[in-house]
Amino acid sequence: MKSINLASARRPLADYAADLGDEILVLTKGDRAVAAIVPLRNVDRESLALSQHPEFLRIIARSRAELATGRKLTLDQMKRAVSPRRTPRKRTRRSRRS
Repeated sequence: MKSINLASARRPLADYAADLGDEILVLTKGDRAVAAIVPLRNVDRESLALSQHPEFLRIIARSRAELATGRKLTLDQMKRAVSPRRTPRKRTRRSRRS
């Protein structure tokens, strides 16, 4: 991870982003980190949008809190909870034709 103080940046941020490779560039102001430039190789638009969506982030935080308290479901329990209920089919008797 690289860092650069915004006051000492001499090139446009786009130039720094182009030179990232696989590293993260942390932008600082004084001794405090204020932003980061992160490479987005192999990131699709949906993942990027979700990673910044406030409601999605609240759902993730709530799920992590529940997991930390021991509230969790097995895979089978989760499947039963989200799968539509199926009613068993009744067998019909075929009538014989003479």
